[in-house]
Amino acid sequence: MLVWERPEPPNRPVPGPLSRERIVSAALELADADGLEAVSLRKVAAALEVGPMRLYGYIATKDELLDLMTDAVYAEIRPAGDDWREVLRSLAESTRQAVHRHEWLADLIGGRPQLGPNAMARGEAVTAALGNVGVDMVMPVVSAVDAYVIGAVRREIAELRAERATGLDKEQWQAAYGPYLERSFATGRFPALEHVVREGAHLDADETFRIGLDFVLDGIGARLQA
Repeated sequence: MLVWERPEPPNRPVPGPLSRERIVSAALELADADGLEAVSLRKVAAALEVGPMRLYGYIATKDELLDLMTDAVYAEIRPAGDDWREVLRSLAESTRQAVHRHEWLADLIGGRPQLGPNAMARGEAVTAALGNVGVDMVMPVVSAVDAYVIGAVRREIAELRAERATGLDKEQWQAAYGPYLERSFATGRFPALEHVVREGAHLDADETFRIGLDFVLDGIGARLQA
């Protein structure tokens, strides 16, 4: 029986009351502070001041704990809007915001669909908004937006992690590698790339995300009209 359906054991007020909600909340605090490497059943039990064996009545494995943590964050993603484009934009932006609040989520999203109750509620909201779209197109449309968002936010989180690891922010990193680029461009081997780097707009992460999302939504719109 999956963790979503398996009943919790009876509450025991002594030595300390437990529930899946309390366990997941403690795990979220650990992950938000120090990443997924800070999360284990032993560490969560220590944060709750209970023995690790008590957790196994509620959660059988660490994978179940990660599933519950991910679904808890999906409760923060509630797409809204009056038409398919507004709902898909809301889906993309709220997913990105959730990942930036919980950086560890970038390592877990993608792959097989999340089937927890909050993830399914998110899916219901999106598919309901696509009611006028042909049934065969619904999943490809949602998958296209999800794929864009996952790729974008993973790149953004990777940039943040690189800043922390190296101590160099984006501008400092660019300054450090500037002389190398100048030498490379001076060879004449990269004229198209040089033109873009020198003449193109240098957008921040928010602008880059919005423009890329517009490309995706415009493409979906054109395909639906066709």
